Amino acid sequence: MTAGSAVFGFWQVARVAGSILILAVLAGCSVDNGLPPVATDRVQARFPPGGVVNSIEVDAVNRLPLRTAELVAPDGEATPANYLHVNPSPSVTFYQRQIDDPYEGGISGIHNFTPVPAIVTGSPQGDARLLAMVSTASIPVPDEVAYLREWRSYRVFLSFGDVAGEVERLVLPAPEPPAPKS
Repeated sequence: MTAGSAVFGFWQVARVAGSILILAVLAGCSVDNGLPPVATDRVQARFPPGGVVNSIEVDAVNRLPLRTAELVAPDGEATPANYLHVNPSPSVTFYQRQIDDPYEGGISGIHNFTPVPAIVTGSPQGDARLLAMVSTASIPVPDEVAYLREWRSYRVFLSFGDVAGEVERLVLPAPEPPAPKS
């Protein structure tokens, strides 16, 4: 056996071992790779915390922007939203926390005399973008007493999309009013 064939044999073994290792790692992985799924359409109509029945809050995650939101009474009277906001691509940036303390990681109780260290935020370590639009709307309730009496007959009408492009319409049942405070 020559030195060249020994080296060639070593690389063949290394390549086969590497292939087996890759296959073993892939076999250990399942379809669920631990990443969160892509956002799906979600819409929620609710009253804000605090028990006041004067406005309905609408939160929506959709691939299209929320363009109109209105509360429709049983008699057909529509009350449009007085606030509507669309965030086309919400994101969050993650920072690595650095602590400016040479004694960090010391044995508990020994370095208790050191002052609280200053926390220094380092450079951004990553960011995440939601591949959907997040919309919020606030619809005033025109007659709170009538709403309390007939809330099951009210509807929330939503319209997503642009006039020139694709448009989706959605009808939600009106949210149950909060329980009265005792």
